[in-house]
Amino acid sequence: MYMSLGKEDLINGSITGAMLRFAFPLMLGNLLQQCYNIADTLIVGRVLGADALAAVGSSYALIVFVTSVFIGLCMGCSAVFSMQYGSRDFKGMRQSIFSSMLLVGGVTLLLNVLSVVFLLPIIKILQTPPELECMAYDYLIIVFSGMIFVCVYNFYAFLLRAVGNSVVPLVFLIVSVILNIALDVLFMVSFHMGVEGAAWATVISQVVGSVGLCLYTHRHFPELCLQRTDCVINWRSLGRITSYSFLTGVQQSVMNFGILMVQGLVNSFGTAVMAAFAAAVKIDSFAYMPVQDFGNAFSTFIAQNFGAGRIERIRRGIRSAVCITTVFSLIVSALVFFMSPWLMAFFVSPEETEIIDIGVGYLRIEGSFYVGIGYLFLLYGYYRAVALPSMSVVLTIVSLGTRVALAYFLASVPSIGYTGIWWSVPVGWALADIVGVMYYRSKGIGLIKSFNL
Repeated sequence: MYMSLGKEDLINGSITGAMLRFAFPLMLGNLLQQCYNIADTLIVGRVLGADALAAVGSSYALIVFVTSVFIGLCMGCSAVFSMQYGSRDFKGMRQSIFSSMLLVGGVTLLLNVLSVVFLLPIIKILQTPPELECMAYDYLIIVFSGMIFVCVYNFYAFLLRAVGNSVVPLVFLIVSVILNIALDVLFMVSFHMGVEGAAWATVISQVVGSVGLCLYTHRHFPELCLQRTDCVINWRSLGRITSYSFLTGVQQSVMNFGILMVQGLVNSFGTAVMAAFAAAVKIDSFAYMPVQDFGNAFSTFIAQNFGAGRIERIRRGIRSAVCITTVFSLIVSALVFFMSPWLMAFFVSPEETEIIDIGVGYLRIEGSFYVGIGYLFLLYGYYRAVALPSMSVVLTIVSLGTRVALAYFLASVPSIGYTGIWWSVPVGWALADIVGVMYYRSKGIGLIKSFNL
């Protein structure tokens, strides 16, 4: 069942090989997904200048926060799908899919409406400089108009990944990214549409990708398509989906709300710091996105084996994942540290020396500690997969709470200033890692044995 392009068996066979083969399309896919904003940032910075770059860059944190809610919901649903797939409960899985559609669809619609209605007050709360408010509003109102399509894509992408298929979502993402870049050039360079052109390019490409993935899934994965008997409200299924999705959604929301608060603090330091942060964050996202996606692949591996009761395989998978994450994170940290001036110059004109210097400082501080966030993604994935999404929320609160509190404290010290914002990040990662590992060591693999699916 579910034999198709990109299908990976995570319950049998090689552990390291299976995780890496499943993770690679996720890594490539999320790196490509960053191109939605990377393309905007690069072309906006080069064609429209520093003010437009600052406006689009500061908007990114708000977009990520809003989308994190329904992406978190989809992620929580995916954990349930993976467990049911591992235990071969296909009827229950289809009922969970229907329950998930009701939950995620309703929340997304509500969130979309609220985002549009309260957009202007939110822009002011973020301390966006007055001269950039109109530009940020014009960009965001268009992007939010297409938010439902981001939800559709992620729902079907997480559904396919839950059963071990990470290739098909990647294919449609590649199509979207290529279209997005082409439309960026057309709208901003040829048609001179400004930041509105960047926004429309993003929305149109998202529509194409989401509709295409939805239609492909229904055509080629009949086992995942709902039957009439599945389309009834099963309160037990809905309750389980809501519980997992709510906590995972809270985790993603808390994470990105903290980032949003940090963005507001960054905005208070003026356009140069805003522009540097906007470019550096994109580089940062590229750098640690692979370990984030490996953490998601690791979570699917754990969830499927959790559902199948393969405890020893889970134990060996944990050891393998830690080794892979450590090696990869150290390599990426070294590359970012030494290449940061060139990477910043890729996004910002060479004459903008102040912006480049600020961005290099950010990347060399935060980039030296990617192993911290690599371990944190593994901890998030593990606790989500073994029916403890609440622990992921705790780790997120520890990490982001520390980051926000320390950032505001250090930034208020004149001799430290905005550099304190950069140092707060690895400190937050380290504290959350310590809490997560201590909890695991106190409970051990017995966490898994204590649950009965």
